[in-house]
Amino acid sequence: HIQDPASQRLTWNKPPKSVLVIKKIRDASLLQPFKELCVYLTEENNMIVYVEKKVLEDPAIANDENFGPVKKKFCTFREDYDDISNQIDFIICLGGDGTLLYASSLFQGSVPPVMAFHLGSLGFLTPFNFENFQSQVTQVIEGNAALVLRSRLKVKVVKEHREKSPVQNGIEENGVVSANLEKEVGKQIMQYQVLNEVVVDRGPSSYLSNVDVFLDGHLITTVQGDGVIVSTPTGSTAYAAAAGASMIHPNVPAIMITPICPHSLSFRPIVVPAGVELKIMLSPDARNTAWVSFDGRKRQEICHGDSISITTSCYPLPSICFRDPVSDWFESLAECLHWNVRKKQNNFAVEEEE
Repeated sequence: HIQDPASQRLTWNKPPKSVLVIKKIRDASLLQPFKELCVYLTEENNMIVYVEKKVLEDPAIANDENFGPVKKKFCTFREDYDDISNQIDFIICLGGDGTLLYASSLFQGSVPPVMAFHLGSLGFLTPFNFENFQSQVTQVIEGNAALVLRSRLKVKVVKEHREKSPVQNGIEENGVVSANLEKEVGKQIMQYQVLNEVVVDRGPSSYLSNVDVFLDGHLITTVQGDGVIVSTPTGSTAYAAAAGASMIHPNVPAIMITPICPHSLSFRPIVVPAGVELKIMLSPDARNTAWVSFDGRKRQEICHGDSISITTSCYPLPSICFRDPVSDWFESLAECLHWNVRKKQNNFAVEEEE
């Protein structure tokens, strides 16, 4: 028996008490919705509200005396400094799809359920409208909501740690002035949880990127082109879709590999099982380095000897649905991407019998 995706429901072990509110920065149109939501959560639901410190530094919020009593009740945090992963019961996002990606980046382990309001530009991942936010938030607090578990990618970047040390007097034995030499002193390891995609590209270089892709230790192909996208089903409607990949429902357990402008007429995007391990490295004969980013963030250079390992994470992102996972997804395809929009073909005119 295959589980019906629509059967996944939000269930609270105990009533939620704390909520993280994420607001899109530098968007004046979100100030009033943000204030209304925070007043509703604190005054009418007695919830503990967590807000990022830089949100409250906005002059329109900092100088609002009427909002002062509510603001004093907030718990604040700073990204990359304060760990709030064990203090949040659920998350409310105000903005576009980027706010959901940002929420994902804050939680490198398990993620609380996320309720995303469409107050941005695209809104593929934000199914809720803000007009009736009180009743919708109340339903979530009461546990009356469907869920979709959006798989994430666990990414490990291993870099050959190099320390630059100048040659003595800056002159080599042959008398030629030398640039700083790099001395290998160990390895640097970084890990990320990625909701949409890992993008490896050629960066500012004018040469083709030349990277090897391994699957479970076996070399499957070498990408020669602008780069390669490794995405989740959630990310299949983002950069991967623009690069010609198929769109996959988030309940499908899979990883997508999509080339970016490959210099080959036969390099098509492929889908591999969610349980495999991918590794991406510069090819030995690559003319230049590559660059990698994770959901559009933490962009960094990849050199010879560095590696990027990618597997499906055991920590998905629970996204709260407006209706159910299937209806929400197809509605987003139609509303945001205008999927299969075409003028209807006319039928044959039926001649009246004489």
